Amino acid sequence: MNAMQQTIADGIGFDGLAVPAFADTGARAPGNASAGLGMRLAVRNLVMRYPNGHTALDGVSLRVGAGEMVVILGSNGCGKSTLMKCVVGLNRPTAGSVEVAGRDLATLRGNALREARMPVALISQHANLVKRRSVLANVCTGALGRHRSLSTMLGGLPKSELEPARRFLDEVGLLPLANQRAGTLSGGQAQRVAVARALAQRPQVVLADEPVASLDPEAADDVMRLLRRLATDDGLAVVAVLHQPELATRYADRLIGMRSGRVEFDERAASVGSQQISNLYVAHAS
Repeated sequence: MNAMQQTIADGIGFDGLAVPAFADTGARAPGNASAGLGMRLAVRNLVMRYPNGHTALDGVSLRVGAGEMVVILGSNGCGKSTLMKCVVGLNRPTAGSVEVAGRDLATLRGNALREARMPVALISQHANLVKRRSVLANVCTGALGRHRSLSTMLGGLPKSELEPARRFLDEVGLLPLANQRAGTLSGGQAQRVAVARALAQRPQVVLADEPVASLDPEAADDVMRLLRRLATDDGLAVVAVLHQPELATRYADRLIGMRSGRVEFDERAASVGSQQISNLYVAHAS
């Protein structure tokens, strides 16, 4: 793949900073569904079994409503990240269903799957920003799924998305850095830009897979407060995978404990005891 082909595949344009814009002639996507509470994510009896016989998920079920923040806890290898990949449609489960906005992603393929998973935004451990581009340009890439054209393939962005992107940057407290190159940001700032980019997708469900694993305690608190606010103020369903029980109990409405591909508990955060959490990290006897 030559440089131009790579640029088109990445959808990042050729310049290091500016955001090319063009008139938006496409239909507008709906905004965040915060007006009325309801079920946003329903996972039912999910099984993920690999060809080598390993069962990563064994009958996992969970439900997350609008305005709710749920944190999943568990040791490495318990199935947390596999669950997230199944929810966002990156893994196809062996059995079960993943319902988002009334559609079962587990039954879809191709364009139908890409369209159905648009209400789901994924924030990973690493912000994965395009370092040579501006902060604003990075946020705007979250909107590209709604605008497929030759212009967007070449890095152009609909003019109508620029002002919303600035609002999302303001929401995460980084509007003054809109024109700064993303490569100059701190780890905590980069992760907040990743949150703004997710908001530009206009999701109903936000998945955060270990979003604070590489951050210092102060930056981790900033990101967790932001995710909490997305649920409380914006009415989004937020699901986070964490390895920090103290952050989980401080910010989550509910805690889900996973072990060996199964749900050990799914309870209000205030009612989960320290021993329940400790048991998640105790190895099974051989």
